[in-house]
Amino acid sequence: MAKVHFIAIGGSVMHQLAIALRHKGYEVTGSDDEIFEPALSNLRQAGILPDGIGWDPARITPGIDAVILGMHAREDNPELIRARELQLNIYSFPEYIYQESKDKTRVAVGGSHGKTTTTAMIMHVLQYNQRQFDYLVGAKLEGFTQSVNITNAPLIVCEADEYPASVIEKRPKFLFLHPQIAVLTGIAWDHINVFPTYDIYKEQFALFIRQMEAGSVLIYNSSDTELNSLVAAEGRHLKLVPYTTPIHMIREGVTRVFFDEGFADLKVFGSHNLLNMHAAKLVCNELGLSDEEFLAGIASFTGAAKRLELVARSGDSVIYRDFAHAPSKVKATMEATRQQFPQRRLIAVLELHTYSSLNAGFLSQYEGAMDPADVAAVYYSKHALEIKRMPDLEPALIREKFGRSDLHVFNDRAQLETFLAAQDYHQANLLLMSSGTYDGLDFPSLAKLLHK
Repeated sequence: MAKVHFIAIGGSVMHQLAIALRHKGYEVTGSDDEIFEPALSNLRQAGILPDGIGWDPARITPGIDAVILGMHAREDNPELIRARELQLNIYSFPEYIYQESKDKTRVAVGGSHGKTTTTAMIMHVLQYNQRQFDYLVGAKLEGFTQSVNITNAPLIVCEADEYPASVIEKRPKFLFLHPQIAVLTGIAWDHINVFPTYDIYKEQFALFIRQMEAGSVLIYNSSDTELNSLVAAEGRHLKLVPYTTPIHMIREGVTRVFFDEGFADLKVFGSHNLLNMHAAKLVCNELGLSDEEFLAGIASFTGAAKRLELVARSGDSVIYRDFAHAPSKVKATMEATRQQFPQRRLIAVLELHTYSSLNAGFLSQYEGAMDPADVAAVYYSKHALEIKRMPDLEPALIREKFGRSDLHVFNDRAQLETFLAAQDYHQANLLLMSSGTYDGLDFPSLAKLLHK
C-alpha cells in the first residue's frame, strides 16, 4: 500500500486529492497550520484529519512513498526540511497528478479564461455517456461529489492552471501534466504578482505548447489573435485543431447551438460559453464521442458553480452571480448577459478582490470593461487591501482607469446594499461579478429585491 503525506492538506484541491487517494486504498496522512470548512469536515469524514494543527517533522518517516507539497507551505517548513533530509520523493500537486496518470490518456484544459467551464462541460458529457474517467477541476460541479478524483480509469481530464506549482517549484502547474490532448482557450494577462509583464505571462503558454509531445492534439481558440500567432510559431510539431464560436440562435432567452446536422437547446448562454462548448466538443470527438452523443449530454449542462449562476428570477428580471474578475472575463460575462436579454437594462457590480485587480498599475486593463452595463458599480474591500498589504485606492482613480465617469464606487458593504436596494429591477438584470464575497454579502436574500 502506497504511503502519501500532504504538507498543507487543508487546501481546497489538496484535501480533495487526499480523500481521493484514501478512497483508492492508499495510506494518507497530512498536516496544516489551519484547516477551515469544508475541508475540516471532509477530512474528518474520510478519517484523515490531522490529530493536531501545526507542523511536526516527526510525521515525516523513511517509509513515506510521496510527500505532496501544498501552495501555501513555505520553504522553511519543518516537515519539508525533514523530507529533504530523508531524500523522499517530494511533489507539487500537478507533479503528483502526473505520477498517478502516466499510463492514462491525459486531457489538459488551459488558457486565461474558460478553463473551469470547458473542463466541466467535458466531464458532464463523458459522465452522461457513461465513460470512466478521472478528473481535476477548480469548482464544485453538479453530479460530482469531489473536485479531484483518482481511480484506475484509463482517462483523466484536468483543468490546467498557469500559476506556479509550489514554493519549491516555481514553474506553472500546467507544465507538469504532459497531455496528449490539450485545449488553450485564449491569453489575457493575469497573476501580475507572479508574471510582472505580459510577455513573461505569454511565454508560459509558449513553453506549454513547445513541450507537448510531437503528434499530440492542440485544440485552440483561433479567434484569439495572440494565441493564433503563438500556436503558428510554436505548434508546428502538433496536430492543430482550431475552433471559433459555433452556429447558434437565441430565441426567448434560450440559446440553440448547431453542430453539423444536430442541435441542442442549452441551459447556459453567452459567446464565451459557446466557445468553451466548441472546445469541449472537439475534445469529446478526440475521445471517440460523436456530435450526437455530445449534444445529448451538453443539453443538460447547467454550468460550474459561480459561473453565471442563477441567484434569483422573477417574470422580467434575473440576478446572476459570476466568478469573473479579470478584465477579459468581466467583459465576456457582461456581453453574454446583454446579448441574451437585449430588451432588459443591465445593472453590473464588479468586486476588485485579487492582487492584480487591486493593483493601481493594472487597473487600466479594465478600461471599457464595464461599458455594456446601463448602471455600473465597483466594490472593493479595505480589509482585502490590508491583508494583501496594498495601499488604498481612490474612487476617482478607479473611475478614470475604467474610463467611466458615472461609475459607482463603494468600499463599504452597507453602502453597496443600499445601492442595490435603490435600483429599479423591472425589465432589468443584476450581474454580480467577483472571486470574493463582497465582504459577506447575503446572496440568497437578494431575491427580495425583485419583488419590491
